[in-house]
Order: sequence, then structure tokens, then C-alpha cells
Amino acid sequence: MPNRVQWEPSFSVGHAILDDQHQHILALCNVLADHCASNDGAGDDAKFQETFDQLMAFAREHFAAEEALLVDCAYPEIEDSRHEYEEFSYLAAEIVTPENFDKLELQRFLALWWVGHILGAAKQQGPYLTA
Repeated sequence: MPNRVQWEPSFSVGHAILDDQHQHILALCNVLADHCASNDGAGDDAKFQETFDQLMAFAREHFAAEEALLVDCAYPEIEDSRHEYEEFSYLAAEIVTPENFDKLELQRFLALWWVGHILGAAKQQGPYLTA
């Protein structure tokens, strides 16, 4: 069973741009879940790959936007955030890929990783972004 994630108020970092981006990322994770749940075969494999590629491209945009906002607000743990972005980029490019994992495993990992990122951002970055 895929992991579906609905937006909750506790996920908010208090910055409209980042909250919108986080909501969009979760929506893409849910679209991946839809492709896992369907039994359309190769057609869903292509749709899954397309959505996966969209998520990876949007993740790069999100990390760049988040980093710029954190720099602007003098976030003291910016290096930790940069490390997280680099780690995700490496994982997504080299390890956690459709070539190495089946769709369901990949969707579950991505949904859980993004929830962890979003909750961590709300807790650690939120006070600086809303100041």
C-alpha cells in the first residue's frame, strides 16, 4: 500500500512560498501513489517515471528557494540544510531510483523522506522564517 500524505497545519514553516512548495511536493508524492495503486502496467510505469522526474526537478527548485530564504533570514544552521539537500540529491540520482527500486518502495521512501524534511523545516526553520 502506498503512503499518502495530506497537508496538516503542523507542517507549516510559516512562509507562504515554502509552504506552497511543500504542499506541491506532497501532492506529487500522492500522484506517485496513484500510479502505484493502478494496474495499468507499462502505461503507469511511464506515468510514474514522468511524475518522478517532475518531483526531482521541483526538489532542486525547492532546495534553491529554501536556501535563498534561509540565507536572507540568517538561519544559523544553513550548512546542515545544505548537507540535507546534497544528501537527497545524491540519493535521488544514484540510489533511490526507479532502476534500483520498485515503484511502491520508491514512493514510500519519497513520501516518508519529504514528511521528515517538512516537519524538520517547520520545527527548525520556522522560527527564523516567520521572524
